Amino acid sequence: MTVDYAPTLVALLFGLGFSCLFMALAVLFGPKRGGETKLSPFECGSDPIGSPRVRFSVKFYQVAILFLIFDIEAAFLYPWASQFRRLSCIGPMAGLSCLGTVTLFGFVEMLVFLGTLGVALAYVWRKRAIGWG
Repeated sequence: MTVDYAPTLVALLFGLGFSCLFMALAVLFGPKRGGETKLSPFECGSDPIGSPRVRFSVKFYQVAILFLIFDIEAAFLYPWASQFRRLSCIGPMAGLSCLGTVTLFGFVEMLVFLGTLGVALAYVWRKRAIGWG
């Protein structure tokens, strides 16, 4: 069993070794000239206006996290769509056709998933967590 993981371990060790080697080479032989111009913040070719330590509103982070949650949930539709025929088929598959009976399992499974997602979206919308007003 341990022998099965040996190539993975070797690859990880080589990756770790190379990254440490190149990091050490960059520190030892890389340029070390610093100056006021090089250490100043750079923003799209113009001098920055104001402090970079400005606090964002909690609403910004709330909307960002909700976007990530719903975006990741939407990404779960792709594997389901690619496996839909296999999920809704009882019996062997021959190419694109099902040799057994076709069921509604795959479709109902996604309806439950989208229903849960819809309830979550309605809750978030009702609590006014995604409005900009």
